[in-house]
Amino acid sequence: MGLNASQVTRWFRWGVGLIATLWIPSFVFAQNCALCYSQAAGGGSRLIQALRSGILILVIPPMAISVGIAVMAYRKRNQFNEE
Repeated sequence: MGLNASQVTRWFRWGVGLIATLWIPSFVFAQNCALCYSQAAGGGSRLIQALRSGILILVIPPMAISVGIAVMAYRKRNQFNEE
């Protein structure tokens, strides 16, 4: 009862995906800029609120565009299927 090549490949991909999933957060937290952090910490509540709203402004439009493209692709998925 050995593993065939497709099963080995599947397990390898699963393992690489698991390692990448566990490793990526360390890269995300490593991107902190010391100057940005010190400026944000010393800026007060108004600057912190401006940063939060700026982050939302920069995140919402790309997400809306991505969702729109996904919805359009889902609706048009069978347009070119041959019968």
